[in-house]
This record gives sequence, structure tokens and C-alpha cells, in this order.
Amino acid sequence: MSRRLTSIAILLTLTALVAARGLATNTAESLIVHEWGTFTSIAGADGRAVEWRPLDQPPDLPCFVDRFRFNLKTSLPGKVRMETPVLYFYTPRDTSVNVNVRFHRGAVTEWFPRAAVTPGNVDALSLRHSDFSSSISWTDVKLSPGASDDFPIDGTGSHYYAARRTDASPLQSRGQREKFLFYRGVGAFEPPLNATIAADGRVAVESSNSEAIGDVILFRNDGGAIAWEVRYGLDSRATFDPLSDEGEIPPPHVELAQMLMSHGLYSREAQAMIDTWRDLWFGEGTRLFYIVPRTTIDSILPLDINPNPTEIVRVFVGRIELDQKGIATGVQRAAVTGCRR
Repeated sequence: MSRRLTSIAILLTLTALVAARGLATNTAESLIVHEWGTFTSIAGADGRAVEWRPLDQPPDLPCFVDRFRFNLKTSLPGKVRMETPVLYFYTPRDTSVNVNVRFHRGAVTEWFPRAAVTPGNVDALSLRHSDFSSSISWTDVKLSPGASDDFPIDGTGSHYYAARRTDASPLQSRGQREKFLFYRGVGAFEPPLNATIAADGRVAVESSNSEAIGDVILFRNDGGAIAWEVRYGLDSRATFDPLSDEGEIPPPHVELAQMLMSHGLYSREAQAMIDTWRDLWFGEGTRLFYIVPRTTIDSILPLDINPNPTEIVRVFVGRIELDQKGIATGVQRAAVTGCRR
């Protein structure tokens, strides 16, 4: 009996060692992955996100970025523009990874480097279906820390390039080199926050799922006169009094950078994100910025990376336009800096 127990114990120990070894081979040593992105929506009179056509705007991405070709007269409507998520990889040695992102209630519309995107196209009816999802996959992405930074450019003033100003490892996928994996899309899902603006400028904010609102910045740029207020750790409801003009004050760059870093981004990543969106975020209009809860990001955009990173940080900024000025400014800017074909 004792020999049998000893044999069983040895077998269990060997099984545990094999399992542990298998886990170790599926986990990349010292691979850190950081991601940032934006969920942009337009608030209706009731505070809920309204449907709009973000792809009707002129393109604001470099010519080398892959994208679906939608007919502008019937282009894809959605409630949320998932703008410029980028995935950074940090590793001390050359390695390869496989990456897959699923987009529930949303369609991936632009990406770089080359990737496998499904479905191959999408229409408004399919996007509105509650079971619809799309996905994007990069296979055998080669990470090369210390490699040269001879990344593609196209000569336009696209804000895409600001995202490269980090310490992330250069990468290569299907013969194309970049500092990050980039994707973008249109979603039909409900954003986690609703916001209304009264005639007197009072703004009411409410969580759409009864969760905490968290960190928020209310911002207004009225013909160059800037006013803003930042609050931290809000519960499920909050009200902002009308913003008061206090003379010429700068936009909340520092406060937003600190907010992004407090949620896990490195300082250069936070600055790269702000530099990417500076003119649209702080241009004409009234808007609310908030940090999207990590649970919301993971439920809408499940991320799978093989081998498993030792750390994954995902920080998305929600941007709610409370009037039409911000969207109009974005159209004008895109027309100036967009890709010419």
C-alpha cells in the first residue's frame, strides 16, 4: 500500500511539473503589453449615444494603412468610433507573438500592419445585430528590441505618427514594420456613460450600467476661450455646474497625462496619446473625457496574445461630444491632413 501511495505521489508530482513546464512555455518571459485607445460618441438630447457616420469624414490616416472601402452614401453608421487603439510590446530579447482582438458589436475598419480581418466586409444591418462581432489577427509578429526605426511615412501631417514616440520594441508583421499594432473600427454598442448638457451649461453624467463613473474631465473650448474641470473617483451619477471662464488657461494636458499614468500607461505612452489627439480633444466644442473601465474594454474587445505576456495594461479614454462643434472641427482637420489617393 505504501509503495502504491509513493508511486501515486511521484506520478502527481511529475504531472504537476509537466503542467508547470507547459505553462512556462506558453508564457513569454518579461513580455509587457500596453494598449491605449479612444471610444468616441455623440450624446443625444436624452444623454444616450446617437447613431452617426464616422466613416463619412475624410480619412485622417496615412495612405499605407489598410482599410475597408465603404461607399460614402451608405457608409457604416455606429454609436461609437473606436479610434486608434495601439498595442505596444516591451521585451528584452527578440521574440514572436500571435495577437487576436475580437470586437463585439463592432467592425474593424482600418489596421496596420497587414492582418487577417473577419468578416471581409460589413453592413449596417449586420452591425446592429446583438450577436455580431468582428476580429483582427496578426500571426508571427516579430518583436525586435533595439532595431532601427525606419518606419513607413507618407508625407502627410497625420496624427498617426505621434504614437511612435515611445520606448516600445519595433515589430514586423508580413514584411511591414511599425512601432505598434494598430486597428480602428465602428461600434454599435452602448458606451458606459451617458451625459446631457442643459441650456445653462450644467452637465449631468450617469453610468449606463450602474457602475462607478471614475475619473472625468469636462472640457469646453468656445472660440479659443478654454474652461475645464476634473474630478476623480465619481460614483454612478454626478452633476457639473456650468464651466466658468477664467481667462486664458491651457488645456488639461498635465491632468490628463497623470490620469492616464495612474491607470497604468508609461509617461511616454500617455504623452504620445495626448499628442495624437491634442487638436481634436482640445479643439472647438464641449466634451466629456472619462477612463473606460477595464471590465468594459475586455468585454467589448477581448484580447488574446500567445505566448501570454507577464503584464497587460489597457487604457481607453471615452470621449463624449456634447455639441456638434467638435465633430465639425474633426471633419475640417481630417480634410486638411487626410491621405490623398
